[in-house]
Amino acid sequence: MSEAFAPVRGASRTACRALGFAGALLAATLSPAAAQASAQAQPAFGIPKDGVTFETGDTWQQNGQRMRLYGVQACIRGTTFTNPAGGTVDCGEASLSYLAAVIRDTSPSCVPVAQIAGAPATIIVVCTAQVGGQTLDLGTILVSQGFAFASFSNDAKPVYMPYLVAELTAKQAKRGLWAASDLPHPNALLFKTVGNQR
Repeated sequence: MSEAFAPVRGASRTACRALGFAGALLAATLSPAAAQASAQAQPAFGIPKDGVTFETGDTWQQNGQRMRLYGVQACIRGTTFTNPAGGTVDCGEASLSYLAAVIRDTSPSCVPVAQIAGAPATIIVVCTAQVGGQTLDLGTILVSQGFAFASFSNDAKPVYMPYLVAELTAKQAKRGLWAASDLPHPNALLFKTVGNQR
């Protein structure tokens, strides 16, 4: 991984969960139709080749701004699975590495659909990439290849149903992270944390 695409080292599990909760909170108020309408009204921007810092497999910083993919939940950093060789692998790092590779190889174009307050504010984006002469949704690429998951709202409903369909297809085919029998599914962990806080 190039220095330009370096992840944020030492990002805590709590910080990653907070990003997941922020996405879930947004999902409760931003419907897929509203996200699509907002995306159509905004100008597109690219992800630069230099100066991008990946925080998770669904969130990165560019030009001092935090971007997060709409409807996508990456593995949580600090959780682990066993790879085919029997080694222990950080699931969040695997998600992050795949996102960085796809962005590096496809140079996606993104549009903002919402913003979550914070320091820095998190801009929720929908991105597309050119792959094999086709325009594909970045979230669909990540989820269908098994390196990210459909995010859920606080009422346990998928934020964007096509991502859940892509996730179930990847699970059935054992693509990407689904090849691991001990995959630490991030939504199960997030819902457990929410349940413990209630």
